[in-house]
Amino acid sequence: MVKVLLILFLARLLGIPFLGIIILLVVLYAVERRFLGLTPSIVRPLRRFGTIRRLRQQIAMNPNDIPAKHELARLLVERKRYAEAKSWLMPLQDPLDNSAEFWDDLGASLAPLGETDAAEAALRNALSINPRVKYGAPYLRLASLYAKKDPQKAIGCLQEFRGIHSSSIEAYYRLAGLYAELGRKDEAKRMLAECGAIYRSLPRYKKRQERRWAVLAWFKRMRG
Repeated sequence: MVKVLLILFLARLLGIPFLGIIILLVVLYAVERRFLGLTPSIVRPLRRFGTIRRLRQQIAMNPNDIPAKHELARLLVERKRYAEAKSWLMPLQDPLDNSAEFWDDLGASLAPLGETDAAEAALRNALSINPRVKYGAPYLRLASLYAKKDPQKAIGCLQEFRGIHSSSIEAYYRLAGLYAELGRKDEAKRMLAECGAIYRSLPRYKKRQERRWAVLAWFKRMRG
């Protein structure tokens, strides 16, 4: 509140209300990123763009640099450039056959392109190599694949993920959504209530990581 009053005072003093509004928005954004993390990061895409450019240059100088190609593809997935990511990943299947991270990245690029069977096979391959790869991320991707066509399978994947991360609020939040879609309202409410209970029990450093999902769960509970 003090910061808001100072900003308003500054805007009035300078006679430029628009400047005060901009400063206020910047401060609110910084506070939101620090404590909630619901809004997207401004800095991260810029860093990612720079890394992608560096990797392209590195690959141009050394076309056999497999780690660089894999990292480039992973960053392209983050940018939602799935077709390009797939074009980099597909030739790497033999050299990275034993990499759980590779198969998860391949599945992540195939799923949004509608290649669900191939995506499922890749994600299952990742889990067969290492069930805890990327902290269980393939289970979340599989749950998204199954969510509409086979919700029970999706629930199974989320429960597997929850088994790896008993303190993951995201798993409970997603389970609540699936239970709601299946008409299992009591179980959905129980999952949302668990989100709040788990969040309160977390240490401070972990709360920062899980806060986004706790806030989303709280809003969903308030909407009934």
